[in-house]
Amino acid sequence: MTHLWLSADQQQAWRSMVSMHTRLHAHLGRELQANSDLSYADFVVLVQLTDAEDDRARISELADQLQWERSRLSHHLKRMEARALIERTSCPEDGRGQYVSVTPIGRAAIEQASPEHVALVRSLVFEDMTPEELEVIARVNERILQRLAQVPQKVT
Repeated sequence: MTHLWLSADQQQAWRSMVSMHTRLHAHLGRELQANSDLSYADFVVLVQLTDAEDDRARISELADQLQWERSRLSHHLKRMEARALIERTSCPEDGRGQYVSVTPIGRAAIEQASPEHVALVRSLVFEDMTPEELEVIARVNERILQRLAQVPQKVT
């Protein structure tokens, strides 16, 4: 029979990981908002798009990459489109599909926000971390991501 509860060490590690994730993302979001006109959600959408070929992606692919429900992404893209950060175009290969592209305003916004964001991530996460610690964190994260990739995804 498997254990029903986490061990004390597992529970401490799990709770610290959840707390760190929650507090880190909240802090990064507040700082982005204070130092730019971007929310954390805007930033992660723009990162995905600027990393994509031709600064664009299909909406369905973007939802998968962000692990967002389609309705959440659709509502958020409407807000970003209203601020001229992104634009939507129809997909010639699929009459029902759409591409989302970064506009010049969106590119300028992420280029303005990125240096401070990177400096903050570096200071909060990586400062004083040894190369060995960085390697361990990377390995553990990759192992968890590999397990998650094996879990069947529910259609949203």
